[in-house]
Amino acid sequence: MKIGIVCYPTFGGSGVVATELGKALADQGHQIHFITYEQPTRLVDLFNENIFYHKVDIRSYPLFEYAPYELALASKMVNVVKYESLDLLHVHYAIPHASAAFMAREILRSQGVFVPFVTTLHGTDITLVGKDETYEPVVTFSINQSNGVTAVSESLKNDTYAQFRVNKEIDVIPNFIDLNRFKKQKKEHFKTAICPNGERLIVHTSNFRKVKRIDDVIKVFCRLRKLIPAKLLLVGDGPERRRIEALCQELDIHEDVRFLGKLELIEEVLSVADVFLMPSEKESFGLAALEAMACEVPVISSNTGGLPELNIHGVTGFLSNVGDIDDMVRNTLVVLDEANLPRFKENALARAREFDVDHIRPMYERVYERVLAQHRTEALAH
Repeated sequence: MKIGIVCYPTFGGSGVVATELGKALADQGHQIHFITYEQPTRLVDLFNENIFYHKVDIRSYPLFEYAPYELALASKMVNVVKYESLDLLHVHYAIPHASAAFMAREILRSQGVFVPFVTTLHGTDITLVGKDETYEPVVTFSINQSNGVTAVSESLKNDTYAQFRVNKEIDVIPNFIDLNRFKKQKKEHFKTAICPNGERLIVHTSNFRKVKRIDDVIKVFCRLRKLIPAKLLLVGDGPERRRIEALCQELDIHEDVRFLGKLELIEEVLSVADVFLMPSEKESFGLAALEAMACEVPVISSNTGGLPELNIHGVTGFLSNVGDIDDMVRNTLVVLDEANLPRFKENALARAREFDVDHIRPMYERVYERVLAQHRTEALAH
């Protein structure tokens, strides 16, 4: 198949999943065309014969206060479909990619070209941004107009049906992991440099938005630090970072907390972690937690959204109610107990193996095949 993949090119979960899926599909012989405004951060192998990148040009005119990206994207999708003879478009994150795909499909239909599109819902495009009254009518329409719809968890599927008047069937296809990349590496020298006295190493990674509740990460760490020797690594960047840095200074824990910013090789950090903290207000799946588990790191998380579908309570880590700092501290101490930690690490890896890309990729391929078959039938009818 020739597949156009539309995504955000950033470090966010939807862009990571879209890029990794495209790479996995290319390895199976599919021809993959990425369409976005910048090269995706995880797309480092542009010398793959089956991977192509098409940049969306965003022109600025004095008339526009904000450049109309959705129109530029739709036009680019039309161009790539026509000149690369794509079979299908797969758009990740509903806003604005699904509406742009609908526009592109209808433009192409008017020219006698029939190409379906699949929309994958990732989380905040439904639970936060999408339900804003500014966007809701367009999001609802675009999802219903999609030829196929997938969501990354049962929780997100249920949220979509609850918050939008969606009449399309939604296939749940969980996020996945490349176990060839995400695996525990020998980085003892790194661990020694950070924890020279054998301290326990706690890690959190996110885009530093309020929904990630990084204050709770700091609160949990402060309590732990009073009970056991520990260090904290915070990976990522975003609007909350400056405030959290100030909070660490205010609490006088800054010497035991390191801010590493955005990292491409996150698996190197995860390889030396003892526990991964994810106290989010909402998580549609928890891809960062899966990456930690693949590196044999148990997870202490909230029990919201899709996290209970990934993190098995008492097996791969523990789940706590959102904001329950006391419970998260108790659970972290249980995991870090020398008698328990090896078992939790082993269970985390075993769970991660269930989400290997080779298990999940065929689920998308089956959706593509079904959508293409349905679309051919509809095209013949017209």
